[in-house]
Amino acid sequence: MHEAAPGHPIAVMTLPNISPGIDLVENARIAAAIERGGDSFLRRTFTEAETAYCQIHRNPAPRFAARFAAKEAVAKAFGTGLGEAAAFREIEVIHLPGGAPAIQLHGTAAATAAAQRITSIELSLTHTDHYAAAMVVVQRQPA
Repeated sequence: MHEAAPGHPIAVMTLPNISPGIDLVENARIAAAIERGGDSFLRRTFTEAETAYCQIHRNPAPRFAARFAAKEAVAKAFGTGLGEAAAFREIEVIHLPGGAPAIQLHGTAAATAAAQRITSIELSLTHTDHYAAAMVVVQRQPA
């Protein structure tokens, strides 16, 4: 039991089948990576569809940064980080028919999700002139 103040215990609730993931990215950091790495960075990090979506905007950096943050947030919710269990391009931000962003997994990332009994991934994106953030909530089938 944790204590909020001496003598005042608080209950800590955990949700065994729910895992959150969050990431915050500086837009300027992604813009600099694109400037340095060019198409090579874009091809390593984003799918063709993600790149096409971001590049139709006057200022693509915040949109690239939001997608970068989403990929990191998914990897955090998986508990694996990016690497062998999930690569950048295997975690794709797509848009549902109404325009809401969603996650589509490919390759090893999809296999990792299946092995972890993940049944859904909810995604929220936001960005300002300086920062982009992503929050995901992963739900697993009970064991």
